[in-house]
Amino acid sequence: MRFLFLLLAALSASAAAQPSLADHAAGGDHPEARAFGQSADAAADVDAALVRAALSDKRVLLVLGANWCHDSRGLAGWFAQPRFAAMLAPKYEIVYVDVGQRDRNLDIARRFGIGAVRGTPTVLILSSSGVLLNRKSAPKWRNAASREQDEIFAYFDQFSPEP
Repeated sequence: MRFLFLLLAALSASAAAQPSLADHAAGGDHPEARAFGQSADAAADVDAALVRAALSDKRVLLVLGANWCHDSRGLAGWFAQPRFAAMLAPKYEIVYVDVGQRDRNLDIARRFGIGAVRGTPTVLILSSSGVLLNRKSAPKWRNAASREQDEIFAYFDQFSPEP
């Protein structure tokens, strides 16, 4: 019965929250998007993404961030660009989870074995069964806005689970 509920939730939920693109950051050379909805039901969004991932043989890309965070907006902005979207769509179900000032939805991080969100964005790559595949690199995205486009693209395009 729980599977049926999750399946219905996944089918009725929109794919991931679609980031709204903003102009390029003042003085920056990366796009920005505000993808972190404060009113979203993060747990339901993650559950639905896991069901969709299982049905489509994808992974879940869980971005824990906030709209106030320059690096969170920068990473979401890259993901919304056509080049990234075309690469990400066949591989990942993307979920943007608002963590506020690291005081919201922290149970989502704990659910997948991350004890504390030390910075934003924290990016989890999950198998369709909810296994965290990038424990070492998950917290290392706090400088996403200053990373090179090709470096970000290659990481997600060529990702393989970390030991």
